[in-house]
Amino acid sequence: MFDEVVRRNDDLQPNTLDLPGARGSIIVSEKNSDALDALLATYGWRCYYYFYHGWAALDWYRGYDKTFLIKRAVDRSPTKTFMSPNRIVGGHRDHRVLFLYEVFKRGLQGNHLSAPRTCPEEKTDITHIASKYTNQYSDITRVLGTEDLPITFPNEDTQKMTSCWLDNFDIAADSMFYVPTETVYWGRRNHITEKTFKAIALEMPFILVAPAHSLQYLRSYGFQTFGDTIDESYDEEEDDFLRLQKVGQLLEDINNLSTSERMHIWKHCSRVATHNFHHFYNGRFEEVLWKELKLMLEQLKRDHV
Repeated sequence: MFDEVVRRNDDLQPNTLDLPGARGSIIVSEKNSDALDALLATYGWRCYYYFYHGWAALDWYRGYDKTFLIKRAVDRSPTKTFMSPNRIVGGHRDHRVLFLYEVFKRGLQGNHLSAPRTCPEEKTDITHIASKYTNQYSDITRVLGTEDLPITFPNEDTQKMTSCWLDNFDIAADSMFYVPTETVYWGRRNHITEKTFKAIALEMPFILVAPAHSLQYLRSYGFQTFGDTIDESYDEEEDDFLRLQKVGQLLEDINNLSTSERMHIWKHCSRVATHNFHHFYNGRFEEVLWKELKLMLEQLKRDHV
């Protein structure tokens, strides 16, 4: 794809790539990334970053704070440890299969979970995807194969879950944590999407199945996380397999607490969730994004005009 971009650009502006300072540029929404570093090394492009998914979430989830579709966090008494939607498990989303394996082998099926038997996009059975990891987890195909799948959220029977609006409000109100299994997971990169912002817009605490250091990435935009109450060391684990295991262990530990202990965690984490909700909806997050975007455009202008 990138070779074709170079070829077509040279067709439009012949020989410009041989001029000083005329190398190509790329605008991205990913930071601290091995994949991006390799791309830049291959083509010699300049790189410009802005947080596209932050802007998308502000657009898609605007106005939900003015509705009565979900109780405010202070008025909730959740009975389940977590909710986690997992619809597409094929392609480069094998991490969702491994997350579901962690959930099922730890006996956490009683939470609000969706999981397919067959990936709806690639028509691949979940055990076929899991079979690639039998050297890592000898029982993975048995664990996933014996589950009564698919498990669906109520709206999945009548409509396809989409990125551009919030849903599952009753399930969210009954869940302590939202566990988004992000679009990308593997390797060194800062890349989170609207999936994480769904938790914030629903005023929920979250535990991320995402690249390492994603919580630190969120904190750089003014959001708070939950390390004063729960063990967030999973976010620092750079071994992708171990990080999934640590997420599974954290969910199991919370799930096994007494009702009073769980409500203590909810009380403290929900206060942070409320801060994040206000940061998202009251303009402070947008201010950070505007500053970042303007600085990027100014640098782009300096480099190219």
